[in-house]
Amino acid sequence: MVAMRDTTAMPVPDEGAVNAFRAALRGTLLQPRDEGYEEARKVWNGMIDRRPALIARCSGVADVIAAVNFAREQKLPVAIRGGSHNVTGSAVCSGGLVIDLSNMKGIRVDPEKRTARAEGGCTWGDLDHATHAFGLAAPGGIISTTGIAGLTLGGGIGHLTRKYGLSCDNLVSADMVLADGRFVTANSKKNPDLFWAIRGGGGNFGVVTSFEFMLHPVSKVMAGPILWPLEKSREAMRAYRDFMNEAPDDFNAFFAFLVVPPGPPFPQALHNTRLCGVVAIYTGPAAEADRVLAPLRAFAPPALDFFGPLPYPVVQSMFDPLVPAGLQNYWKADFVNELSDEVIDAHVKYGPGIPTFNSAMHIYPVSGAANRVGKDETAFFYRDAKYVHVIAAMYPNPADTANNVAWVRDYWTALHPHSSGGAYVNFLMEEGDERIRATYGGNYDRLAAIKRKYDPTNLFRLNQNVQPKG
Repeated sequence: MVAMRDTTAMPVPDEGAVNAFRAALRGTLLQPRDEGYEEARKVWNGMIDRRPALIARCSGVADVIAAVNFAREQKLPVAIRGGSHNVTGSAVCSGGLVIDLSNMKGIRVDPEKRTARAEGGCTWGDLDHATHAFGLAAPGGIISTTGIAGLTLGGGIGHLTRKYGLSCDNLVSADMVLADGRFVTANSKKNPDLFWAIRGGGGNFGVVTSFEFMLHPVSKVMAGPILWPLEKSREAMRAYRDFMNEAPDDFNAFFAFLVVPPGPPFPQALHNTRLCGVVAIYTGPAAEADRVLAPLRAFAPPALDFFGPLPYPVVQSMFDPLVPAGLQNYWKADFVNELSDEVIDAHVKYGPGIPTFNSAMHIYPVSGAANRVGKDETAFFYRDAKYVHVIAAMYPNPADTANNVAWVRDYWTALHPHSSGGAYVNFLMEEGDERIRATYGGNYDRLAAIKRKYDPTNLFRLNQNVQPKG
């Protein structure tokens, strides 16, 4: 009922062409009758149930080129699979070809230049593991199982956003296979228009086979959740708003309503209790952390305070158990310029209704370094928004869909009149062309012109699609 679906008429691949394609691959080509197909077609969002005609499990760039050429010549819909975390399930399609990069996990860290090159099948956990050995990190999200590709191409909001910007702001270069099968590099000097577009424009322009990121000195940080009882939620949100308006870039915190998971490290007395709070991270000197955080702690005694020293990869992975693959997922989101009293009223009304401990209502700051990049410097448009909120129902039983979807939609409907107009592309589900245009705002027409240049037939359309125009 709510999952993203591909309704394109599906041609039947020619058997001879399929056999030739299989022979051209170093990796594996799976069809519905093959062992491993059922597992390979699954994506993170359990709502998605699609059956591709073919899944090409690529081993390298040559396989990707062969797969793109095959899809174009056979006029097949094509989906690109990296980490497969996208909530729309765009990593898989019905009746078409999935170009699966999940076996492409090569990473090379250059500690002197403070850069890392990672292949398109890597997750943030893979990249964090490689860079942490050198005391370095690239700005990612908040879940280590998320793919680097989808997050970066859609912008990339996470724990380090205020200090070092979005993931796409830290992209130095990308290698890509275009719709015509050409292999190109996109950076500030080579194909700069394409480089502009992939920093926020999603998977519209080609298959990114590797990403080169700037790295930053991030190793052990001060981080963790600080939670308050629900009756303090209005005060907590106002305290959070006032604190973040003055917070240094070294400090990042997202606000949440949550159901405390029934297990360690949470005290048993709090299990399944609804609370509100922040998940904070401080990248400045550890000795200064308590002083910086003091105003946020001061308004009321917390029900739980786990803020302390942690290795950065631990912070990045601490919520992984709450969001396993296979749950039903239904999300809605918006950017917002201010946490006004009216916005807070809506959160206080609907936030306590969060349905499961897997579900989330998070308010992420998009301020600090991310705000200091111009709206036209990358495809990511909402540089003047201070926050993005996401309302995400995650639950195991499909029979509970109606109630979970109602909570998300009612909550979002109350908040949307106060929004900046568009959403964060990585949080969008199937919401229509008008919503996509609003999300790209004043950058949409430029994206459409670049799309026409690099993908005039819209081969890469199973995404938050920008139509080729201009």
